[in-house]
Amino acid sequence: MKRQIWKTAIMMGVAACMLTACSGNKENSSVDSDRNKLTFLSNFPTDTLDPQLNYTPLRAGIVETLVKTTEDSQIEPWLAESWKTLDNGTTWEFIIRDEVVFQNGKTLDAKAVKSSLERTMKVSEAMKASLKIKEMKADGQKLTIVTQEPVASFPSELVHPNAAIIDVTEKNIEAHPVGTGPFEAVSSQPNSKLELKKNDQYWDGESKLDRVTMLYNEDANARTAGLQSGEADIVYRPEIENLELLKKDESLVVDVVPSLRTQMLLYNTNIEAFKDVNVRKAFDVLLNRQDVVDYTLAGQGVAANGPFLKEFSFAYDAPKKEFGTESAKEYLKKAGYKFESNQVVKDGKQLSFTILTYPYRPELPLMAQLIQSEAKKIGVKVEIQQVENIDEYMTTNSDWGIATYSLITAPRGDSSYFLNSVYGKDGFYNVGHYDNPALSDVIKQLNETVDEQKRVELTRQAGKIINDGVLHSAIVHPNNFVAYKENVKGWQMTKSEYYVITKDLALQE
Repeated sequence: MKRQIWKTAIMMGVAACMLTACSGNKENSSVDSDRNKLTFLSNFPTDTLDPQLNYTPLRAGIVETLVKTTEDSQIEPWLAESWKTLDNGTTWEFIIRDEVVFQNGKTLDAKAVKSSLERTMKVSEAMKASLKIKEMKADGQKLTIVTQEPVASFPSELVHPNAAIIDVTEKNIEAHPVGTGPFEAVSSQPNSKLELKKNDQYWDGESKLDRVTMLYNEDANARTAGLQSGEADIVYRPEIENLELLKKDESLVVDVVPSLRTQMLLYNTNIEAFKDVNVRKAFDVLLNRQDVVDYTLAGQGVAANGPFLKEFSFAYDAPKKEFGTESAKEYLKKAGYKFESNQVVKDGKQLSFTILTYPYRPELPLMAQLIQSEAKKIGVKVEIQQVENIDEYMTTNSDWGIATYSLITAPRGDSSYFLNSVYGKDGFYNVGHYDNPALSDVIKQLNETVDEQKRVELTRQAGKIINDGVLHSAIVHPNNFVAYKENVKGWQMTKSEYYVITKDLALQE
């Protein structure tokens, strides 16, 4: 199956011109003359710079969290130099690093951290649900946190970009957050451009760059054009079909690594049809995973056998399935559907629904097209609806049956984040309205368990329940890829996709 490719010389030229317009204007001529300045172009949306609502400030190096994750998915100290639990997972004591100051010169202490986390829980229902903080007490550099229930993985919850620490006394956090990172915001244009400058007071060593411009464009062709025209030094996720061509350019470096991300189908169990497990099973087997990898990712990924990469010890090894339209039809028959006049019918009505998708990741609309095409072959009517903010749409509307979604399922090398956020009663990503008592019980045990081997066993149990009930369908694990100029030094592609602009990035003369 050939993938449609929307590339023309005109588009490339227009994209380059658009990029030039974004990054070069009289207002910023003094910034543009700075030789030690890097331009980063990505598909990260930035409608706000509020770190507790958007990942960009962490990726931009403006803010930092108490704890961070390493490339081998282990957690390590960052703004907190140490932590311990005082009673097996309900009371936690964090020691905040000394001699750290915010970008406005104010000292970072436990009181400031407490205020920042309180604001996080006030503005983000998702973080309030995942942190489960009951109360906090600040004493100098010591912060004591009591959770509503035992949370054995609590420190790893603080890795989340929305748990970033900011000075909450500052005004205009949405446009100019004040954090502790190596770069501070100078100016921003929502979903267009962010200007950064070096933080001369940074606690962890001097940044090698003086200035950074972060540009946003959801069009992969435009991002590729920006790199080829010289407007950008680093391009995150260039056009996927151009990777091999970019690799042949000796002036560029192409970096491709496996990601911790899973492209999946979420089922809305508020819709009558998808309350039936056999209907969910039908759409679970409709798509051959390898076909999706080849068609939507041009081979840049691997077929998924569950929400977690198989390299994780806690990943459930699901039995092999028979994919295709014939298998899907068998499940629909079990659900009581009949095949009449090239239509799947029950109670005199054709099975039909809306599938949601979004342009931020162009492979997802392609996946939606595949589902629509395969469903049509068996007589199911599928309408595709593309939305800009799929999180908001899914949580405020129930008129959809399936949503294509992309989620980093194990950013800290642990399963609890995914299981709690997707299947927990108050989970932010529980947009499918899943309510499975057996799974809820396993998740509760997981949250209270410290022993690593027992956590592995519990996660595998959860994986079996998810697989047997087809609570969602994991389709593919896409690769992460970036292209940059050869004079860029210190770049590191992170699997978590959290840490992008760092103090170690540099431009070689």
